[in-house]
Amino acid sequence: MTFPLSNAVNPPCVFIVQHNHLRGRLDAEYNKALLSTFINSRFPGRKIREIASCRTGGTPSKSRMDFWEGDIPWASPKDFGSFYLTETIDHISKAAVKGSSTTLIPAGALLIVFRSGVLQHTLPVAITTRETAINQDLKALIFSGEASSEYVGAYFVIFGRRLLALITKSGATVQSINTEQFEELGIPIPPRQIQDCIVKKLVSAYLQRDEVETKAKQLLLSIDNVLFEELGISRKPEMANTIGSRVFNSTFSKVTAHRWDPLFHQGDIFHFIREAKCNLVRLGDLVSHFLTGFAAGRGDQSDEGGAVIQIRPTNISNDRELVFNRNVTIASAELKTRRVDVLNRGEVLFNNTNSQEQVGKTVYFDLQEDYFCSNHITRITSKGDQLNARYLGYVLNLYQRKKVFFRLCTNWNNQSGVGVDMLEKIPIPLPNPKHQALIVSKLENIRDKARKFRLQAIEELQQAKTEIEALILGKETNQ
Repeated sequence: MTFPLSNAVNPPCVFIVQHNHLRGRLDAEYNKALLSTFINSRFPGRKIREIASCRTGGTPSKSRMDFWEGDIPWASPKDFGSFYLTETIDHISKAAVKGSSTTLIPAGALLIVFRSGVLQHTLPVAITTRETAINQDLKALIFSGEASSEYVGAYFVIFGRRLLALITKSGATVQSINTEQFEELGIPIPPRQIQDCIVKKLVSAYLQRDEVETKAKQLLLSIDNVLFEELGISRKPEMANTIGSRVFNSTFSKVTAHRWDPLFHQGDIFHFIREAKCNLVRLGDLVSHFLTGFAAGRGDQSDEGGAVIQIRPTNISNDRELVFNRNVTIASAELKTRRVDVLNRGEVLFNNTNSQEQVGKTVYFDLQEDYFCSNHITRITSKGDQLNARYLGYVLNLYQRKKVFFRLCTNWNNQSGVGVDMLEKIPIPLPNPKHQALIVSKLENIRDKARKFRLQAIEELQQAKTEIEALILGKETNQ
């Protein structure tokens, strides 16, 4: 029997398997994983159902405000990120536990995300540090004693990605785990001393990674301060977020025939830049053109070989770097009919539509290959040498972090946006080109140092994971 394998980057491929070798499911990814996923440990294996009991949860009624005013942590997929779950975004009351299908999970349990889009590439896990309620998208595993929850959590950190094809449901609208197949998974159970060593090594690696990541974040946070300093602007303390500071007056004549939303009229949006020791110039006077990308629905996308990546807001990281973890691709044939839509090196890519908090994220485009961009991106090309494009990117990101675009946004249907008509009017502090280049050099140096810290964090964590994998497989039991 021949199976086609889906692949978003390479041309479609196939693999052949005998009919009598099929196990339970007919989808290609599952059967290929059965043939290719070998986790051979010298330690004896036990199935999940043999060493743990499994619990699920639920969501209390959103119409009951008293359900959401307690101090019991209520975990959902958005709370995952660290190995230990110490806090959750939402909290519920005891009445919510009694009046809903949610479940209280004891401290020391292993939580696993069972339903989420991230299961396409990641198996999120976390260990509870106190009694926690969970929603229906999670499962809690409580272990009997042979294996610790932390060890099994570490096992899934190391091998989870490889196991996903064996346990996720095929054809589901939202990616989810098949409970029966999950509980049938076999896990090697080393002696408790080795389990503890594995956990200690993983936790230590995470702590070390976090320390290096903190250094990178501190460097990136300094960028705005350096930019202010170079523009001759003295930083003033932020105004306290009180009711008094949020109340303001405006005249009816200023509001009439304009927008009515209060954020737009709340004082001078650009007050923090007025002290710049240089001229403020309208962006529209400094730009040769603004171009917007194009929409691409399912029917416009292609997984063929050589397909062209269409840059979307998800391709702009919080660090204002281009990332390509989740890509939408367009058939390469479109390059012939959409030459004007191909990105040019030196353009500034501005996220014009997103959630209100994300609108305005900007990145400088400097890649050599062909790329398109979506209609949620505005391409900005500076005119002549009066405006350094990289410098403009830093200014726009400063504005985004200062919530300029948050206040300029037009909102509709759970989306927010800033159009070209608004972008043209924003003031840009414009030192001479030589000073702009100096500013860019200083800020790029900061970013380079942050990148090195990030790369160091990735490499050190991967090295630790390699050592942990060897311990789990029984190749290095003396550490």
